[in-house]
Amino acid sequence: MAAAQGQPPLGKPHWLKIRPPSGEKYLALKKQASQFQLATVCQEARCPNIAECWGGGTATFMIMGDTCTRGCRFCAVKTGNPRGWLDDNEPEKLASVIAEAGWQYVVLTSVDRDDLPDGGAAHFSRCIQAITKQSPQCIIETLIPDFQDDAACLTTLLNSSPQLKVVAHNIETVDRLTKTVRDRRAGYRQSLSVLKAIKQASPARYTKSSLMLGLGETDTEIRDCLGDLRENKVDIITFGQYLQPTKYHFPVKRFVSPDEFKHWKIVAEQEFGFLFCASGPLVRSSYRAGELFIQSRLA
Repeated sequence: MAAAQGQPPLGKPHWLKIRPPSGEKYLALKKQASQFQLATVCQEARCPNIAECWGGGTATFMIMGDTCTRGCRFCAVKTGNPRGWLDDNEPEKLASVIAEAGWQYVVLTSVDRDDLPDGGAAHFSRCIQAITKQSPQCIIETLIPDFQDDAACLTTLLNSSPQLKVVAHNIETVDRLTKTVRDRRAGYRQSLSVLKAIKQASPARYTKSSLMLGLGETDTEIRDCLGDLRENKVDIITFGQYLQPTKYHFPVKRFVSPDEFKHWKIVAEQEFGFLFCASGPLVRSSYRAGELFIQSRLA
């Protein structure tokens, strides 16, 4: 992919400064993930909240390997063709780590696996079932790919465990920018269709999506996106600042101020009726604020 052309990269404002990851819980989780050869999206996607979340004993595990079959221009995860490879022992290894840590809430996500007939839905299901078997009280949230909008794949996922309480799928950006920012196999309307199908099939589960800001979107486009998500019964939304992973990725068009993020939280919750909105420069889709909200609702 050619380097992004145009203006030089914007300098990061002071509110995007983060502390380096450290602490006993962080180091323990890092050791466990390495020992069991488990990938975390916290590391692969270079999440700026890794210190906060891992320090609090929470991680988002990325199953089915670290190679994505798609090549979105915002994402740091490497792209390639795994050619059907899966670690058949991953469900048990994942469940063992979670049980040993005693976590009550975990998030599972994955790379896109268009090389698999079901997009990896069955493997997702096996991981969820293994976690529930070893940690029956653990609440599970998934951040899923679009499975090419295949209803059978969603059914496989949703039938995996009653402990799967939250199903997230990220819209990522506004309609106009989708073709520029996301892989050509992704789609704005396709993502909305996936979110709608989840809610129709399982009304009691929470649905969740995420929007990056700073890609060149307008306020009107953000509002249109919020309206589209609510029209499709999405319960939770997160807003975060897009950060360019490398010079080869889509450039940051603007750094959005903390006050603007606070504004969008108010708009999302009070005007559009989302049950909860986590909004801030460093917020990501699996940010702990969402986890804490869900735990409080299910208590």
